[in-house]
Amino acid sequence: MANRSHSNPLTAILSGLLDQRSKDPKVAPVPRRVRLDGRTCLVTGANSGLGKAVAIRLASRGAHVIMACRSGIPEAGDDVRAASGSDSVEMIQVDLSDFDSMTAFCDELRDRRITLDVAVFNAGVVPVTSRTSKHGLELMFAVNFLAKFVVLDRLLHDGVIPNAVYGNNSRAEDPPRVIFVSSETHRSSIPIDFDTFGEPNEYGVADGVKYYGLSKLHLTTFFQELSRRLNPGGNGNVPDVCVHAICPGAINSNMAREAPTWLKPILKPVMAVFFQSPEKASIPVDYLVAADEMGAKTGEYMHMLRVKESSEPSMDPEKGALLWSKTEELLRRHDVT
Repeated sequence: MANRSHSNPLTAILSGLLDQRSKDPKVAPVPRRVRLDGRTCLVTGANSGLGKAVAIRLASRGAHVIMACRSGIPEAGDDVRAASGSDSVEMIQVDLSDFDSMTAFCDELRDRRITLDVAVFNAGVVPVTSRTSKHGLELMFAVNFLAKFVVLDRLLHDGVIPNAVYGNNSRAEDPPRVIFVSSETHRSSIPIDFDTFGEPNEYGVADGVKYYGLSKLHLTTFFQELSRRLNPGGNGNVPDVCVHAICPGAINSNMAREAPTWLKPILKPVMAVFFQSPEKASIPVDYLVAADEMGAKTGEYMHMLRVKESSEPSMDPEKGALLWSKTEELLRRHDVT
């Protein structure tokens, strides 16, 4: 199927509407009776939108939910407890654009000897024009991709996510699951420029969606490479860590809060009428967390409730290995270890 254009806000909206009408086969949502009692689930960006809906869904299944958020503390946690009927919900503050904040967050999980059964990396940003983090990195690159690499590297090394590759105890009978919230915009992204990797790009309103797609191409390429590295035996063997990614589809959430002023009168009613609610969009994420079959495989990419392959560039092992090495070089320059 040809890639749809996501080159500007209007074509991105149109693509989101068309996605809702796909006739491709769907998987069945996980029944509500399936429980996650005794499991600990991390959800980033859980103070609003999709992340909050995922937190509610997992808490209502009996999981202990850790909401990793930059803001909304403690109000969002109170909302999740009330909506799920569970008191096994906590919030930890973390700014995923700040290396120091990420280090403190990972230190806390390690020092508390927390073991994660599930990590849902949902947090993302879509600034209206180019912005940089305190470290001089383009904000979407920093939050939508790089933060996942940094946090996961620590969680894997510290054994917070058990695994064999990093020298920690693996759990072959019940492998942990790592889930990334990606986007179909990665398919129509410009290629990753490895010669200027990590250098900030200047862009205005018209190009914001293009660079959002690029940040998701970085993320989706990383997801595929991580799955290969953590599971060198491939999908034919029982995974050591189940690594999956999903585009949940177009969501009526506050991700569009920084849309241009001229676009908001168009965007808000379109999103309210035609886009999914965060609650509905959380169903396929819940599937990746709770479905038995997703605990027996790795490297699966989903678009809403449809399993499919991610883009060819994102699946290229050479590009994945190059992305990994370039990311490590970038982090060394920023003294992140």
